[in-house]
Amino acid sequence: MHLKSALHRFCSYLPEPLYSVIIKSMALRIVIDGYNLLGARGFECLSDIEEARGRLIEELSIYKKLRGAKVTAVFDGTSSGRLTRGREMKAGVEVIFSKDGEEADCVIMELAGKAGRGLTIVSSDRELAGFAKSRGAIVVSSGDFAALLEAALYESLKGIRPGDEDDGPHPKKGPSKRPSKQERRSLNRLKKL
Repeated sequence: MHLKSALHRFCSYLPEPLYSVIIKSMALRIVIDGYNLLGARGFECLSDIEEARGRLIEELSIYKKLRGAKVTAVFDGTSSGRLTRGREMKAGVEVIFSKDGEEADCVIMELAGKAGRGLTIVSSDRELAGFAKSRGAIVVSSGDFAALLEAALYESLKGIRPGDEDDGPHPKKGPSKRPSKQERRSLNRLKKL
């Protein structure tokens, strides 16, 4: 059993305001390179980009509800004609559009510069990943997060996690090798996702 699910179960007996404060304070903050994840999810083949973004935001909303994470999706608005950044909430997901002439990567780098260690950045962009890591953020590739998102959608549909179906013993496979501190931080953050 995961610690987070045990805490959710324990906190569900508390009065609603106190429960919300405890759960929200432990929530992860995930910042997503929107179009990068769209490509990893296979939505780039859709002819209507608005429809693809809408479907991705619906999926992220389901993920947010299941995992209790604060999700921000950042999209490029480079040729949109916007003079300022667009920011709105859609289905509980914060959606940010960069202003005209600005890429989403710049917005994400700015967020990583401010929050650093408290963020999980989802992008396969190497420059962005390097910058975010230098600020202490955990970086997850869009392909890896797409798999996590798919598992969350499966859980939402079936009511169980994909790994929960096989609860048999798992034999050890050899001598253990302790990962580096950075690898352990990344693995711990991935477990929370």
